[in-house]
Amino acid sequence: MHRPVLVIACGALAREIADLKRSHGWNHLRLKCLDAKLHNRPDEIPRRVREAIRESGEEYARIFVAYADCGTGGALDRVLEEEGVERLPGAHCYQLFAGSRRFSMLSEAEPGTFYLTDFLARHFDRLVVEPLGLDEYPDLRDTYFGNYTRLVYLSQTLDAGLVDTARRAAERLALAFEHVHCGFGELESELAERVSRWDDDKEDLRLLA
Repeated sequence: MHRPVLVIACGALAREIADLKRSHGWNHLRLKCLDAKLHNRPDEIPRRVREAIRESGEEYARIFVAYADCGTGGALDRVLEEEGVERLPGAHCYQLFAGSRRFSMLSEAEPGTFYLTDFLARHFDRLVVEPLGLDEYPDLRDTYFGNYTRLVYLSQTLDAGLVDTARRAAERLALAFEHVHCGFGELESELAERVSRWDDDKEDLRLLA
């Protein structure tokens, strides 16, 4: 029996990766999630990822990090190079879900865009409103979002309740609302490509044994 693969993931991707694991039958993947609130402190992400890698033990055949750069300015990549571990491509999960081409088109069409995913729509108050103090000081809205003009909800599921939640978030921030359904986008294709490659590597080792 082959040793499992450990995926160290941002908590904001936990539900989607778990869904992909079930739908694709990736039973050999083990998921360890870090707190999504780290996105409010991106400078801490590299250290926390390194700790998770070094705490993983010897039971895993390999480790993969399900983070994009996520605002670390290349610091995460430097840690992963030192640890010999790969990560998801791209700058952030919005690009992963939307796909690189579509995200570029959205960004170029309106640079002042604030993005939500399913996870951020569900936890908008906890991850956006409360950390920024907008619940107690609503006038801070202009300080944080004065240069934004629209909110784009990049949905992974077709959930009318979440669309309404995202629309209310846009209203709270006084931004125009747009909904773009993406599904799992490049998160699915990138993970599928890597799992296939890992499985091929194991088969090559078996044939050489």
